[in-house]
Amino acid sequence: MRVFVVPYDECWPSAFESVRRELVAALAPGTVSAIEHVGSTAVPGLPAKPVIDVDVVADEAQLAGVIAALCAAGYVHRGERGIPGRHAFESPPHGVPRHVYVCVEGCLALRNHLAVRDVLRNDPLLRAEYAAVKEALAGRDLASVEEYVAGKTAVLQQVLKASGMTAHELESVASMNA
Repeated sequence: MRVFVVPYDECWPSAFESVRRELVAALAPGTVSAIEHVGSTAVPGLPAKPVIDVDVVADEAQLAGVIAALCAAGYVHRGERGIPGRHAFESPPHGVPRHVYVCVEGCLALRNHLAVRDVLRNDPLLRAEYAAVKEALAGRDLASVEEYVAGKTAVLQQVLKASGMTAHELESVASMNA
């Protein structure tokens, strides 16, 4: 199988804004603290799979209501999928291709996503190294998406280390992505 990675598209920020507006319309006011554009499409200049990654950030007390609201808006809740504090959703078949996650405020999965985005936005050398790894993996015939994720682990560990994550946090992130 091949992973489809394309050059950065200047339309990705506006695609995120479109998804963000849909999510805001689906959610009750005050139930989330942030809606974050994460993943490679959130990093100018970085090649990416053409799917917008979105983290909806909620306090644990609001989690059930946020999940219910997204389900009512056509999203299908897929649970944590082995990543504590991060709830995955299958998106409705219309609109911008996206991966939506509801993350409990402060959870490691959220901190991981934000750290990767922020470091890659601000460190051109790590961004270039990560881009090269992604493109090399996309050029190979891989057994699975998991092989693609595993192939990025070493460079992502460098990115997370640059963000200031502790050795214990780095180990936890690596085990979540294994």
